Amino acid sequence: MHGFVGERVLMRIHVGESDRHRGRPVYRALVELLRERGCAGATVIRCIAGFGARREVHSTANEIAAADMPVVVECVETEEKLAAVLPEIDAMLDGGLVTLERAQVILYRAGASPGARG
Repeated sequence: MHGFVGERVLMRIHVGESDRHRGRPVYRALVELLRERGCAGATVIRCIAGFGARREVHSTANEIAAADMPVVVECVETEEKLAAVLPEIDAMLDGGLVTLERAQVILYRAGASPGARG
Protein backbone atom coordinates (compact mmCIF):
# COMPACT_ATOMS: atom_id res chain seq x y z
CA MET A 1 0.00 0.00 0.00
CA HIS A 2 1.21 3.51 -0.85
CA GLY A 3 1.03 6.18 1.85
CA PHE A 4 0.66 5.74 5.58
CA VAL A 5 -1.66 4.20 8.14
CA GLY A 6 -1.82 4.61 11.89
CA GLU A 7 -2.16 7.59 14.18
CA ARG A 8 -1.80 11.07 12.73
CA VAL A 9 -3.21 14.51 13.55
CA LEU A 10 -6.19 16.13 11.83
CA MET A 11 -5.86 19.90 11.58
CA ARG A 12 -8.95 21.94 10.76
CA ILE A 13 -8.66 25.61 9.89
CA HIS A 14 -11.95 27.54 9.93
CA VAL A 15 -11.94 30.82 7.99
CA GLY A 16 -14.29 32.93 5.93
CA GLU A 17 -14.50 32.58 2.17
CA SER A 18 -13.74 36.29 1.75
CA ASP A 19 -10.69 36.26 4.08
CA ARG A 20 -7.53 37.29 2.25
CA HIS A 21 -3.79 36.80 2.60
CA ARG A 22 -1.65 39.02 0.39
CA GLY A 23 -4.61 39.73 -1.88
CA ARG A 24 -5.78 36.16 -2.51
CA PRO A 25 -8.20 33.85 -0.70
CA VAL A 26 -6.61 32.66 2.54
CA TYR A 27 -7.93 29.11 2.01
CA ARG A 28 -6.03 28.93 -1.29
CA ALA A 29 -2.87 30.33 0.32
CA LEU A 30 -3.18 27.72 3.10
CA VAL A 31 -3.46 24.85 0.60
CA GLU A 32 -0.41 26.11 -1.26
CA LEU A 33 1.57 26.47 1.99
CA LEU A 34 0.69 22.93 3.11
CA ARG A 35 1.70 21.57 -0.30
CA GLU A 36 5.01 23.48 -0.25
CA ARG A 37 5.77 22.12 3.24
CA GLY A 38 5.34 18.54 2.03
CA CYS A 39 2.07 17.69 3.76
CA ALA A 40 0.24 14.59 2.57
CA GLY A 41 -2.78 16.54 1.32
CA ALA A 42 -5.33 19.21 2.09
CA THR A 43 -9.04 19.60 1.42
CA VAL A 44 -11.12 22.78 1.34
CA ILE A 45 -14.77 22.43 2.34
CA ARG A 46 -17.23 25.25 1.65
CA CYS A 47 -19.94 25.19 4.28
CA ILE A 48 -23.62 25.99 3.79
CA ALA A 49 -24.13 27.74 7.13
CA GLY A 50 -22.29 28.74 10.28
CA PHE A 51 -21.24 31.45 12.71
CA GLY A 52 -18.04 32.30 14.49
CA ALA A 53 -16.67 34.53 17.22
CA ARG A 54 -18.62 37.58 16.01
CA ARG A 55 -21.86 35.55 16.26
CA GLU A 56 -22.96 36.58 12.75
CA VAL A 57 -24.82 33.77 11.00
CA HIS A 58 -23.64 33.13 7.45
CA SER A 59 -25.99 31.09 5.31
CA THR A 60 -26.80 30.52 1.66
CA ALA A 61 -30.36 31.57 2.60
CA ASN A 62 -29.11 35.13 3.26
CA GLU A 63 -27.74 36.74 0.07
CA ILE A 64 -25.62 39.29 1.98
CA ALA A 65 -24.04 36.77 4.37
CA ALA A 66 -23.62 34.24 1.54
CA ALA A 67 -20.77 36.39 0.22
CA ASP A 68 -18.61 35.24 3.14
CA MET A 69 -19.46 31.59 3.74
CA PRO A 70 -17.52 29.52 6.27
CA VAL A 71 -14.66 27.51 4.76
CA VAL A 72 -12.72 24.69 6.43
CA VAL A 73 -9.26 23.57 5.32
CA GLU A 74 -8.43 20.07 6.55
CA CYS A 75 -5.05 18.35 6.60
CA VAL A 76 -4.02 14.99 8.11
CA GLU A 77 -0.33 14.78 8.86
CA THR A 78 2.24 13.93 11.54
CA GLU A 79 2.20 16.00 14.70
CA GLU A 80 5.77 17.15 14.04
CA LYS A 81 5.06 18.38 10.52
CA LEU A 82 1.95 20.29 11.62
CA ALA A 83 3.76 21.81 14.61
CA ALA A 84 6.43 23.10 12.23
CA VAL A 85 3.92 24.78 9.90
CA LEU A 86 1.57 26.20 12.58
CA PRO A 87 3.56 29.43 13.10
CA GLU A 88 3.29 30.19 9.38
CA ILE A 89 -0.44 29.44 9.43
CA ASP A 90 -0.89 31.70 12.46
CA ALA A 91 0.87 34.55 10.64
CA MET A 92 -1.55 34.19 7.69
CA LEU A 93 -4.77 34.43 9.71
CA ASP A 94 -6.41 37.62 10.94
CA GLY A 95 -9.22 35.58 12.48
CA GLY A 96 -10.64 32.10 12.44
CA LEU A 97 -10.18 28.89 14.38
CA VAL A 98 -7.52 26.19 14.17
CA THR A 99 -8.08 22.82 15.84
CA LEU A 100 -5.96 19.69 16.14
CA GLU A 101 -7.21 16.23 17.02
CA ARG A 102 -5.89 12.71 16.86
CA ALA A 103 -6.94 10.74 13.81
CA GLN A 104 -6.60 7.04 13.08
CA VAL A 105 -5.70 6.71 9.39
CA ILE A 106 -7.17 3.54 7.91
CA LEU A 107 -6.26 4.11 4.27
CA TYR A 108 -4.16 6.67 2.43
CA ARG A 109 -2.97 6.08 -1.11
CA ALA A 110 -2.96 7.83 -4.42
CA GLY A 111 -5.84 6.92 -6.70
CA ALA A 112 -5.47 5.89 -10.31
CA SER A 113 -3.74 8.47 -12.47
CA PRO A 114 -5.99 10.64 -14.66
CA GLY A 115 -7.03 8.80 -17.76
CA ALA A 116 -6.18 5.36 -16.32
CA ARG A 117 -8.77 2.64 -16.69
CA GLY A 118 -9.31 -0.22 -14.29
